Amino acid sequence: MNTTTFIHPTAIVETGAQLGTQVFVGPYAYIGANVQLGDRCRVEHHATVDGYTTLGTDNEIHPYSFIGAKTHDLKYKGGRCFLTIGNHNVFREYVSIHTATADGDATVIGNHNYILAFSHVGHDCQLGDNIIMSAQVATGGHVHIGNAANIGGNSSIHQFCHIGTHAMLAGHAFLKKDLPPFMIAFGSPAVVKSYNYVGMARHGFSPEECAVVKHIFKVLYESNRNRSQSITQLHNWATLNSYPKLKAIFFDFLEKASIRGLI
Repeated sequence: MNTTTFIHPTAIVETGAQLGTQVFVGPYAYIGANVQLGDRCRVEHHATVDGYTTLGTDNEIHPYSFIGAKTHDLKYKGGRCFLTIGNHNVFREYVSIHTATADGDATVIGNHNYILAFSHVGHDCQLGDNIIMSAQVATGGHVHIGNAANIGGNSSIHQFCHIGTHAMLAGHAFLKKDLPPFMIAFGSPAVVKSYNYVGMARHGFSPEECAVVKHIFKVLYESNRNRSQSITQLHNWATLNSYPKLKAIFFDFLEKASIRGLI
């Protein structure tokens, strides 16, 4: 088994950087002194990994990306601010991802995420797993994105917003409030128009589970009740108690909602 790590002669790897086995560092790439790269990571030509940044295994960083850049936040006062990235992520061309703002805090990205060209992940964001972020997406600081969310191209996400698991934000949308799990939002400002039936089916949810989510959508967005009344009705809905996984996903999201409020 080949365990060789390749570093192109024109690349710069600062003293202190920790590289695993079978790592590839391409021409004119830069690896900072406080970076840790797991096994089989690839840093292509002209890409940068800097800051207190740790990547797991099998990550791809494509040309001209900047992973671990200093926060944009004007409240930054120095210190050790981190970026922690899991395994099997792909960061395409010109992606930028920032470290956290406060000493000891971390921007966190999970596993198996696909972040397309020119997208930006701001300081202190928390991303789960299996997220698809299309080209030129911009997230403000402290954004939370749940597992298997789908973010359309050229969309913008206001700082502190939360996006639920399996939710979808359409292309060119501006999200300024929290987008609940399984819902689809369009427009600027974004509004919920439907539920993510196709995404649920692709991830193995049953027709019965999809029907439950459809009913949740109708109660939240097509009834005459106010938000509080709708949530109370869903909490007391006997059928939802028969789907504890779905109920847990929704009410956990509601309990951890951001200061922005629900879309």
